Amino acid sequence: MNNYLQRFLLENLDIRGAVVHLDSVWQQMLQDRNYPAPVMQLLGEISATTLLLGGNLKQPGRLTVQLRGNGPVPMLVIDCNESLHLRGMAKYTPPIAVQPVPDLLEHGQLVLTLDMLSMRETYQSIVPLDGDTIATIFEHYFRQSEQLPSRLFLTASDDAVFGILLQKLPTADQRDPDGWTRIEALAATVHDQAMFRLTAEEILTRLFVEETIRIFDAQAVSYGCQEDPARIYDMLRSLGRAEVNAILQECGEIVVHDDICNREYRFDALTIDAIFREAGPTVH
Repeated sequence: MNNYLQRFLLENLDIRGAVVHLDSVWQQMLQDRNYPAPVMQLLGEISATTLLLGGNLKQPGRLTVQLRGNGPVPMLVIDCNESLHLRGMAKYTPPIAVQPVPDLLEHGQLVLTLDMLSMRETYQSIVPLDGDTIATIFEHYFRQSEQLPSRLFLTASDDAVFGILLQKLPTADQRDPDGWTRIEALAATVHDQAMFRLTAEEILTRLFVEETIRIFDAQAVSYGCQEDPARIYDMLRSLGRAEVNAILQECGEIVVHDDICNREYRFDALTIDAIFREAGPTVH
């Protein structure tokens, strides 16, 4: 698999982690978006991090990660479900130049929303962006939420996204007082893009050649933007026939743009009539 999340444990050090790699899923997300390089980089790194978080979903649900700010990139949003169906988008103000992450996001917030069928209410966490990179922003979040020292190593190009998460378990210092520092230094060498063509097992054994590594089964990642016209029909019905007809009279058609999936739906009067008669019209 070239789109996967794979967890591992450095058994003798009590350090756990995960590897995420995307290629075709990432290319589908970028298709027809024409994001400038700084925006693409941000979105790729957040995509990797969302999967590293979302891989913990054990029940049906959806994790949504948003970065919101007042800079030239005012919003990035990524979500995935328990099956690791991933989708996402970014909004930006052109022209946009390469600049530090805090300048791109400017006084931003990190918003994590967890919506699960087993939960009575949706859980949401809103924290200020604290860090100079996407990795350090989420390292800070992991320390606050899971109370475990964590390191993220992320990279994104227009072809692929790659990330490694390391987390130091409470017993790690008892096993090896220098183990965490040593593993951090080794993981920091992963940015050689030639490694991204390797499997997770090959990457981990090259990085941590002297360690005993338990590697768990890979979880497949897929693109989460399957066409869902029924959701659009429900939205139109919720507006009511009178309001929809008013838009039709003014514009001649109804146009609904799904930003996160970069898809446009168009409806003429006949199709709208069929929707409100609960027929099964074809979107065109």
